[in-house]
Amino acid sequence: MISFGSVFLELVFGHLHELPRPGEEVFTDDFAVSCGGAVTSASAAARGGAHAGLCTVLGDDLGSRIVQEHCARLGVELSPSARGHRRAAGISVVLNFDGDRAFITHIPQCPPGERPEVARWRDVLRRERPPWCYLHAGQGVADFLRDAREVGTKVVLDVSLGDERYRETVIECVRLADVFVPNEDELLRLTGAGTVGQAVTAALAWGTPLVVKRGMAGALVADADGIAEVAEGVRRVQVRDLTGAGDAFAGAMIAALLRGTPLRGAVVAANAAGSEAVSLLGAVGEVEVAGLGAVGLALAGMFPDKVAGSAARAATDTGR
Repeated sequence: MISFGSVFLELVFGHLHELPRPGEEVFTDDFAVSCGGAVTSASAAARGGAHAGLCTVLGDDLGSRIVQEHCARLGVELSPSARGHRRAAGISVVLNFDGDRAFITHIPQCPPGERPEVARWRDVLRRERPPWCYLHAGQGVADFLRDAREVGTKVVLDVSLGDERYRETVIECVRLADVFVPNEDELLRLTGAGTVGQAVTAALAWGTPLVVKRGMAGALVADADGIAEVAEGVRRVQVRDLTGAGDAFAGAMIAALLRGTPLRGAVVAANAAGSEAVSLLGAVGEVEVAGLGAVGLALAGMFPDKVAGSAARAATDTGR
């Protein structure tokens, strides 16, 4: 499988009792450096035994170098990714507060004249022809999905909060995908329905099997065999960070589908991965920073109190 998307240097802060007001400073004992959703889904697929790849743009920035080290440890293939001598990874600050997260994100601008990323994804798709891939709906993605059907690649499609602003674009993408994996809030906003049941009914009219992520309640699966609640695989854990749970869910589900597991059984594996993800801090857990040469030194300068602790933890957990 190949996960298509952007990568991030995520600076993840654990639970905050309050958010700072202008001129104030608050403290938390929990902190991790992580990598973002595309890396999370590929990591989860690799953990599930799949041959996983990442299609993104990697630059000469700190975030890109951490992603490369992390993927090398997990065996995530980076040959589908493009390399450039520029800042490519976004930077995202994740604040865990009041049972949810708040984000502050910066995404570097593409140089003038550079091809749209989706156009390069289509080239990679036609060259690699992976059995499954994972990506989010968006502008230009419908053409990618048509190419996927042509080459025989199946697609798990996700969506983000706020994408309901581009409802018609998202629905066009959903109709072309093989499995659609929104969470409850995303599906409610996208359909405009008042209840999850009504939202599922509306989404089924788009003709694509639906897996609705429901957190600790598991997932709803709606397809030609009917609608079923799947709670198996969910574990009771201490929730540290919701970031990355949906991407980990999707990657683990694809790994199970690649083993020939039917969709409902694959959702059991996905539920387990989602439970593990929320017990971690950061999209792929706390990445190892010791032994990264200049990267380790840079992080030591940025966060001197966290380097030793992060290095002592395993770097093979998944998280967004």
